[in-house]
Amino acid sequence: MTQEQTVYNRPLPAPGPVTQPFWDGLHEGKLVLQWSAKGQRAIYYPRSVSPYGPNDALTWRECSGRGTVYSFTVARRPTAPQWADAGDYVIAIVEIEEGARITTNIVNCPPDAVRIGMPVRAVFSAVTTETTLLFFEPA
Repeated sequence: MTQEQTVYNRPLPAPGPVTQPFWDGLHEGKLVLQWSAKGQRAIYYPRSVSPYGPNDALTWRECSGRGTVYSFTVARRPTAPQWADAGDYVIAIVEIEEGARITTNIVNCPPDAVRIGMPVRAVFSAVTTETTLLFFEPA
């Protein structure tokens, strides 16, 4: 995933009006998430209405990209045909400093070395000229 690939043959996101700022941020090497005025925390995944109610003001903020592994599993068998050549990989939930929990992959680390509470930081992988994906690696 983080190594150079000439052809990316895995599913790609389909950004829409609500999610475009998130994808634009990744393309620029930044983690940009919605911020809840009511909850005083970052929100992930991007949405039209806040999970804190319709009277909440959502804005976009750049986040630190630092967090900890909240939970994870190691996929030792392909989760879909497109991952048949991936080998073992980590599917994780990372809780970033700003409060949001993000489903992601942990990269640049042996799967058996990942631990709950492990400090991680965001890494950005340009898988196509238009699409950059978010992963996390040990901090």
